Parts: sequence; structure tokens; C-alpha cells
Amino acid sequence: MDNLKSLLGKRIKEIRKKRGLTQEKLAECAGIETPSLSNIENGKNYPNHETLEKLSNALDVRPYELYLFDYYKNQEDLIIEMCEAMQKNEKLTRKMYQFFECIK
Repeated sequence: MDNLKSLLGKRIKEIRKKRGLTQEKLAECAGIETPSLSNIENGKNYPNHETLEKLSNALDVRPYELYLFDYYKNQEDLIIEMCEAMQKNEKLTRKMYQFFECIK
């Protein structure tokens, strides 16, 4: 469950930032306390269904979209994930470089 809390928190934070909202503004729009939102975004707390609904409404997304973790990774997370994978596998690093050379 800890991983789900963390992923959900990151996703909410990502959408909030894309919308140009501060934690304070999103919390106000959702009718929750700012520290509660902070704890959710940091993966410390898992929101109940009412809070999830409030957050999805305030972010103007459907509730299920808050759980689309793999499909909406931000650029920084993608780069980190790729670098970690390449550090573990020299063959992958070489293939990624070849691919990069082809598309640049």
C-alpha cells in the first residue's frame, strides 16, 4: 500500500503543477486542509473516497485518471528511470545510444 500511496501522491502533485496550482489553492478548491494535501502528495496518507472525489473535481480530471501512473510520467522521472536502467545494463546503454544517434 505504501507504493500506491506514493504513486498517487506523485500523480496528484504532477497534475496540480500542470494546472499551475499551489498546494494552498488546490486544497482550498477541494475543501481540504493544506497539510492534508501535503501528506497525500508526499505519500504519507491515502485519501478516502470523498477526498479523492474532491481532488479529482478540483483538478478537473476523472477519478481514475489519478491512478494512471505509468502513462503520465514527467520528463524528469523518465530520464531518471532510463539512467538507472542503463547503469545496470551496458547492452541497454549501447542500444539506447544507437537509437539516439538514429533520431537526432
